[in-house]
Amino acid sequence: MQVSKLYIIFVRSFNKKTSKMNRIIIFLVTGWVAFAAHPLHGQEKTAFQTSREWKPVTDTRADVAIVYGVGGNPSDRTKSLRFEDRVQSWRDKGYITHFMTGIAWGEYQDYFTGKWDGKWHLDEGQVTVKGDTIWHGRMVPYIVPTLNYLRYMKEMHVKRVIDAGIDAIYMEEPEFWMRAGYSEAFKREWQEYYGFPWRPQDQSPENTYLSNKLKYHLYYRALEDVFTYAKEYGKSRGMDVRCYVPTHSLVNYSSWQIVSPEASLASLPCVDGYIAQVWTGTSREKTFYNGLEKERVFENAFLEYGSMESMTRPTGRKLFFLTDPIEDLPRDWADYKKNYQATFSAQLLYPTVDNYEVMPWPDRIYEGLYKTCANCETKERIPRFYSTQMQVMINTLNDMPLSNNRLNGSQGIGVLMSNSLMFQRFPNHDGYEDPQFSNFYGQTLPLLKRGIPVTTVHIENTGYANTWKGLKTLIMSYSNMKPMKPEYHANIARWVKNGGVLVYCGSDIDPYQSVMEWWNTGDNHFKAPSQHLFLQMGLPETPASGEYSCGKGKVYVIRDEPKNFVLQKNNDRLFVETIQKAYETAPNKSKLLFKNNFLLNRGNYLIAAVMDESVSDEPLRLKGLFIDLFDPELPILKEKIIYPGEQVFLYDVTKVPGQGKPSVLCGASRVYDEQITKNSYTFIAKSPANTNNVLRVYLPQQPKNVTITKTSGEAATYASYHWDEKSHTCLVKFENEPAGIKVKITW
Repeated sequence: MQVSKLYIIFVRSFNKKTSKMNRIIIFLVTGWVAFAAHPLHGQEKTAFQTSREWKPVTDTRADVAIVYGVGGNPSDRTKSLRFEDRVQSWRDKGYITHFMTGIAWGEYQDYFTGKWDGKWHLDEGQVTVKGDTIWHGRMVPYIVPTLNYLRYMKEMHVKRVIDAGIDAIYMEEPEFWMRAGYSEAFKREWQEYYGFPWRPQDQSPENTYLSNKLKYHLYYRALEDVFTYAKEYGKSRGMDVRCYVPTHSLVNYSSWQIVSPEASLASLPCVDGYIAQVWTGTSREKTFYNGLEKERVFENAFLEYGSMESMTRPTGRKLFFLTDPIEDLPRDWADYKKNYQATFSAQLLYPTVDNYEVMPWPDRIYEGLYKTCANCETKERIPRFYSTQMQVMINTLNDMPLSNNRLNGSQGIGVLMSNSLMFQRFPNHDGYEDPQFSNFYGQTLPLLKRGIPVTTVHIENTGYANTWKGLKTLIMSYSNMKPMKPEYHANIARWVKNGGVLVYCGSDIDPYQSVMEWWNTGDNHFKAPSQHLFLQMGLPETPASGEYSCGKGKVYVIRDEPKNFVLQKNNDRLFVETIQKAYETAPNKSKLLFKNNFLLNRGNYLIAAVMDESVSDEPLRLKGLFIDLFDPELPILKEKIIYPGEQVFLYDVTKVPGQGKPSVLCGASRVYDEQITKNSYTFIAKSPANTNNVLRVYLPQQPKNVTITKTSGEAATYASYHWDEKSHTCLVKFENEPAGIKVKITW
């Protein structure tokens, strides 16, 4: 039974005749039963999402099972159980249960076909200039979130899941395609929002900007409306309902030409947090660097996770990082493995985040058929070596600590972002193009590729003091975004005057400089928003390239479009030299370090990455005593060499206290019911069926006996063990069982 459901029983137990003593007894008994029923409630560190019921082959052993969709997932080809039965199947196995559904698409055919209110609503789909509806599946359009649709979502979905005892709701992917904006529903929303008739976005930059700004507003309104209702309805049932937004990063949405509210949601009181939906599919989007367009998965993932972390840091909202061992598009297993390691390493390089969605859709991961090699058509389920490696990796996330350690390299350089990055990506106007979102990557990749841990800063968060903490140099451009509020400039100018250093890159020549906005309406008559910013800092309206003083700080101006730093070969020299000068001369007096690697220690874990296309092709050599967590054999290493384009994930055995208590250091299962005596160590290991387990168990001395048995008492399948004296660890292997395998070690 869920804690929230027990709380409802507790509340309903009261009436006017209930004595004070009886109320105390009810409170104590209900609270004790709730704790006994869900001892993990409150520990929601790891999660996964699934539209299916519990199965032995998908028993991932994360803290939370996020059950997807009242009607399931449109991508499922097999019919799932009733929602309440799916939820109960996971609760019966000890999981905390949450709920997720799409806010922009889902199994909502009863709404579109009129079953819910007797009216046909397919005209509320997102429509392109050619009149084509953008579909997510059969009879599943991407939606223009009208108020009527939101009423349907609240009545038919949110209310039902709260009634089922769910106290955490995730409204996934609030997405409006940039190429959409031509449906009758959108035209009605335009008239309501702007007070004048709809304008086709393809006909002018201003129309495009206004169209995307409206799309942004519609999903902001949608989430605020649905989440406010969820919290209020939850309170009426005696529940504290938490609301989260699983969303791609601002980097990816801007690149993929999708509009979503993003950073502005972080200040809404009805939003409790986010899932950063970053995975191989988003991170393999090709980028330009040094004139070459190609996939740069690690670097892209690093920037995507960073944009989500910086979006939530000032407000303290909870943030889950997502990775996926596969991706939406069919590839081969070797491709999945390589890129999973890249994205997984990137997420771990943010030591202030320790909540994770360990995987989406375990059914397709464990039961899907994918190619065995890039150039063949043979398909098979996940190879056991890969499922073992994956389970080792996701089980480390249950143990991954927060850390005050910082990524090696020069700290304090940030690149400014804004939600308006999504307003001017499609279509192109007046011959101005930004290929592959290069105006953003032109400000970030030249630094990242030189081993500088560049961060991103959201302009919407500049009013928070924590946004500026530790920031020395801020890079910005209005070539691909615009400030939606003038107070952002006051915040930036104040920071510079107090000793910050600003580097402005841009010619201010893109066609969106003159769209109808605050800087050219009312009492303002600026030709570009940067003119307002420069005046705030006491500079001329249109300063030439050069260096300027501003209070205790400085401003550097580069009159070139940032995209040119990456679209053209060897064309980032001036940009990098300017950043170096801004970082190393007063008021900053730090040394800008160039290198080809990133390295971070988090507790006993060590994460490292070496980049190609960098300042050196030298490998990184790490010496010590490590367990290689990317190797399904969990070998003990005295040295690990990382070559350009590679990442590693290591367990540092030297950080285990000598003669310390026995423990499982790492393994392809989650460990339960540990029992330690003077000369024995016993535990239960649980993980999905049809997978192999491997564990490194730290012991005070060499074992005399190791017994590995099923819960029935039979010997476990493929059981073996091997002692390693130098690390004082025992390598234990067997085939997994969801019911658990009992391991007893004596010495």
